[in-house]
Amino acid sequence: MLREQTATTVDGMDALVAWASGEEAAVDRIRELEHAADDRKHELWAALGAAFTTPLDAEDIFELSRGLDSVLNAAKNAVREAEVMQTPPDDAIAEMAAEIATGTRKLAEALGALGDRGRGAATEAATAAAKSQSRIEHIYRRAMSELLTLDDPRVVAARRELYRRLARTSDDLRAVAERVWYSVLKER
Repeated sequence: MLREQTATTVDGMDALVAWASGEEAAVDRIRELEHAADDRKHELWAALGAAFTTPLDAEDIFELSRGLDSVLNAAKNAVREAEVMQTPPDDAIAEMAAEIATGTRKLAEALGALGDRGRGAATEAATAAAKSQSRIEHIYRRAMSELLTLDDPRVVAARRELYRRLARTSDDLRAVAERVWYSVLKER
């Protein structure tokens, strides 16, 4: 069930990349996938309450699910905020979205490895996901610096908020990666 939620989250990040690349129809797809992921999350949480045993610690499954939900919610909220501020994505937003999608795919690998291939593969994939967050920080700082060259305060304020929102999304991504590390550590 966690893998199903993860797959939906990966699809949501792919839709984020499509939106950031100029595909306006992807906005509806992000919203649909966010609702579908919420359904997966609630099904998982209900199953956790009824399960006698779980393949991972129940608390870890819950926190991984909650963290994935935060990543997709944050992406959806960034898109919604861009709509409200009437600010289309720029190159920096597209770069950050692509890196978030890459990190989310690495999280999917990590979560898949927790049950299948073992702790080493899960840790390696989680580390790769966390590195996405570091790359996003570099993009964020460069983009913020470039804002200083703009004259329109409305554009500056809107882009700054969108950059910050995507940077915080990457923080959520890193938190899930760290929970994978913790889950592996507890299983030793």
